[in-house]
Amino acid sequence: MYRFISRKMSRRCSRNTLQERNKNAPDQQTTCSRKRKAEPCKRKTPVAAKKQSYEIQNRWVEGEVSPCVLVETPQKELETSNVSGFKRFRFQNLFINPSPLPCLSWASSDDVWIKMLNKELKYVHDKTFMEQHPSLQPKMRAILLDWLLEVSEVYTLHRETFYLAQDLSDRFMMTQVGIGKNQLQLIGITSLFIAAKMEEIYPPKLHEFAYVTDGACDEDEILEMELIMLKALNWELCPETVVSWLKLYSQVDSLKDGSNFLVPQFAQETYIKIIQLLDLCILDINSLDYQYGVLAAAAFCHFTSFETVQRVSGLTWDSISSCVQWMAPFVRTVNEYDQPKLKEFKKVAADDWHNIQTHVDYLAMLNAAQQRQQENLDLNLGSPMAVSGLLTPPKSTEKPTHS
Repeated sequence: MYRFISRKMSRRCSRNTLQERNKNAPDQQTTCSRKRKAEPCKRKTPVAAKKQSYEIQNRWVEGEVSPCVLVETPQKELETSNVSGFKRFRFQNLFINPSPLPCLSWASSDDVWIKMLNKELKYVHDKTFMEQHPSLQPKMRAILLDWLLEVSEVYTLHRETFYLAQDLSDRFMMTQVGIGKNQLQLIGITSLFIAAKMEEIYPPKLHEFAYVTDGACDEDEILEMELIMLKALNWELCPETVVSWLKLYSQVDSLKDGSNFLVPQFAQETYIKIIQLLDLCILDINSLDYQYGVLAAAAFCHFTSFETVQRVSGLTWDSISSCVQWMAPFVRTVNEYDQPKLKEFKKVAADDWHNIQTHVDYLAMLNAAQQRQQENLDLNLGSPMAVSGLLTPPKSTEKPTHS
């Protein structure tokens, strides 16, 4: 407090002295003001350079594939987390296609597209974080996320809230070592607490998050973990999640009124079918092998066609083929269960029902899908032709079968 008062007094004294000097020497006023304006610019320039992780070189001609590359600045080529020896690599040499977004009245579609792609590179996720936590198993992560799905439906939280919580928890685990299974629930509920404050207009209160843990986590523990997580994540809390990519693809595909791009124009029934597939896939830790945009594009491909996916995302078949193949057992499993129906929420507007997170028996579905994956793996290992075979994109007249 004393330092604050002394600084304030010194500022007042210097301001008074400056005013007296200005009265006696009016010719120096312009020079002084110019210096004061110039100095902050010199200080801000290096800081701004550090925050700029990537830059686009050579803009493309509209309607043509770009030869330009998304380039990392030297400061961001490699980052080392709090864990010694654990390195976080970023994708390099990512070729950019022209923006699939229509002309926007509120922003440049190229700028919006580039910012979204930058986030894919900035917010890194990797399944190998499990190696840093010997006492944890991938199934424990699946159980935690399944529980968060259920909590999200109970409190009518939006899908974006859950997927943000999933991203926060996975990225936080990358910065830690030796997390025990008794800490998982605290990390999960704290992630949802942070995400709800980011995404919800009226997020649940702190005591409600503590209540759903059935006494396992109290309010003080959640607040303490919140601060730990925010510092570990360096306050980077705004990734492009799987659901945000899916909504973008769905909107571009069904766009009729280009001037009203922010208003959903896709069918809610189709959207909830695709998002249920992604809900199931995200429980599998191997989903972290793929970028969120690729995950959403692969799911969209299973319900439309590759040509549609290429038009709305700009991704090539080589970019999504492995993810499409990996996702196939999940698609067959989802189709064996009852088709998802649009749920009604009394306190939510009807045009927003599809955005509210729902929950089904995802753990049983996950076990069935993983069993199918293992069977396919065993089959491929016994068949040289299956291993060496090349995937080809589906024809425009054919849609992928889900049988």
